[in-house]
Amino acid sequence: MKKIIKWTLILGGFFLVMVISALLIIPAFVDVGKYKPVIEKKIAEATGRPFILGGDLDLSLFPWAGISFSDLHLGNPPGFEEKDFLSIKSFEARVKLLPLFSKKIQVKCFVLEGPRIVMERNKEGRGNWEGMGKTPPAVSDKAPHDTKDVSTGKSGQAFPINAIDVTKFSVTNGKFLWIDHIKGERNEASNLTLILEDVSLDRPVSLNFSALLDGKSISLAGKVGPIGKEPGKGDIPLDLVIKVLKQLEISLRGKITNAASEKRFDLAVGIAPFSPRKLLAGLGQTFTITTANPRVMNLLSLNAGLVGDSQNLSISDGTLELDESKLDFSVKIRDFSQPKLSFDLKLNKIDLDQYLPPAPDRRKKSGGGDSTGKISPSQGKKTDYQALRRLVLDGIVRVGEFKVGGARMEDLYLKLSGKNGRFDLNPLTLKLYHGDISLRGVLDVRQNLPRSNTDIHLKGIKVSPLLQDLMEKDFLEGVLEGNLVIGTTGDDAEKIKASLNGKGDIFLKDGALVGIDLVQMIRNIKTSFSPADKGEELPRTDFGQFHLPFSIIDGIFTTTKTSLKSQLFRLQVEGSADLVKEALDFRVEPKFLAIPPKEENLKKRSEIMIPLRVTGTFSAPKFTPDLKGMLKKSIETGLSDPSKFKEMFRSLRKDKKELKSKEEKDEVSHSPDLL
Repeated sequence: MKKIIKWTLILGGFFLVMVISALLIIPAFVDVGKYKPVIEKKIAEATGRPFILGGDLDLSLFPWAGISFSDLHLGNPPGFEEKDFLSIKSFEARVKLLPLFSKKIQVKCFVLEGPRIVMERNKEGRGNWEGMGKTPPAVSDKAPHDTKDVSTGKSGQAFPINAIDVTKFSVTNGKFLWIDHIKGERNEASNLTLILEDVSLDRPVSLNFSALLDGKSISLAGKVGPIGKEPGKGDIPLDLVIKVLKQLEISLRGKITNAASEKRFDLAVGIAPFSPRKLLAGLGQTFTITTANPRVMNLLSLNAGLVGDSQNLSISDGTLELDESKLDFSVKIRDFSQPKLSFDLKLNKIDLDQYLPPAPDRRKKSGGGDSTGKISPSQGKKTDYQALRRLVLDGIVRVGEFKVGGARMEDLYLKLSGKNGRFDLNPLTLKLYHGDISLRGVLDVRQNLPRSNTDIHLKGIKVSPLLQDLMEKDFLEGVLEGNLVIGTTGDDAEKIKASLNGKGDIFLKDGALVGIDLVQMIRNIKTSFSPADKGEELPRTDFGQFHLPFSIIDGIFTTTKTSLKSQLFRLQVEGSADLVKEALDFRVEPKFLAIPPKEENLKKRSEIMIPLRVTGTFSAPKFTPDLKGMLKKSIETGLSDPSKFKEMFRSLRKDKKELKSKEEKDEVSHSPDLL
């Protein structure tokens, strides 16, 4: 028995020595280079395109199984601009042979120098990557046999490698070229470099990638892993930094869990402060956003924590800084197919006017455009609200300081909630020019046309600074209060205006009309309607309260009991405004309650009221004395002295003619100043 074991070991050792000797001796005596024509022919037949191996070909078998070659070219088929689809300057790979029997890969080196890949689409729309190789065999309709992991006994296939150890892995001086002759595009990535260090299944892999995209530098560096002996299962740590043009730096730290199944991730994302304008300029791109202030969009940064999987996402501890604005935010999205969105946004301040397009020059006449009021073809398109109907929403927005359209607001608080196509804004509150606004509203998109209802409360708002900031006009002073209930239907401006319905009560207390002196109207109609000369103080009418009750029915604004009260007089207003046609039709009638003893002339003139007609359009209102109404009222009430009325009538007509002559001479209209 001992002899059998002895001779078995001797024979086994002999065969092992013979195999090792063969692996060492054969490559030394066999000229692998003479097989190059055969190799080139076989690869050309397999790919269906020219293949050339112009440099040396080297083969080794023990202790490292390796191959090296140089000057490889895989050509393009006819009809393409570039000669080669793939070319490689040199390649070398060395793998230790014996550990392969125990499913362990030990790579001494994997070095690829000067790879060049060209992806080209010709004018006929064909890509050079199409039709490579023979037609694959038909896939059987039968389901594949289930396999089991031998280590766990569970369904699935075990990872065929127990260990990986790579001493050197590098791809250097690579190039990728994309050419599209149909679109006239040509993009190039050059100086491609990828270096991996300490490659293993149970240790973090150091990664360093860099390239030039159309001459612009990008890089990716950091560590990934360990990925474990069962890639796709368990946690894979990440610590990566991406840099673009040395201006944009993005950090990504965290882990990916069960990438092959759950695809969960827990990452911290950070974008260091950078200038979007400078970044796009460095990339040779035009900054397409036109802003009123060209100095904005020069500072942007982001930090946030991302946790989620293929169906859910949670963003926490988010901070976004844009120029002088800082947004703290958190967002949760559950079930992307039927999204349930909740958020909490807190913004310190923002001036939206800086980010909006520059305001058009009002002095220039608008060219083109449809002035007929007809709905353009784009307005006729139906909007699909299915996404909103599936959305479940619950969020809060807070803004410290806010500016838009010139108006400044503070302490904005907004709460949004909704589901099944109905959304509640309950409430929206903010501070506006020493006053407060509270708003509650509903948006309903369950039908084809959206419907909205809004309940607004105003309290203690100073009107003069608001109008100066909003319209650059100074024609009204006072403290604004009121309640409004407004409802609309539609999804474009014309439909919304035509369907506008509601009512309201607005009060303006301790105010003044700037640009109109109603007392002077009685004294002298000519001067009361003439604009003040440059440097002169504008005329004004002080009042104690202005009350505006109104109703809106299908876009027609109507008021019958609007009044303005002061110690000296009372003003009654009635009429309507067509919000669709933007047409005005109001009658303003003053009435003096008390005449100072020294104002004898005023007393005489006030015996006949001088109503005011406001007609025209929103953009070009017209203010004229209502002589017809004045005459009618005087006849109805009776005149104590008809001769005085005739004399005053002549005076009024004379004043009106002089006023018209002055306007034509100066080519100045006072109407915009009143508005």
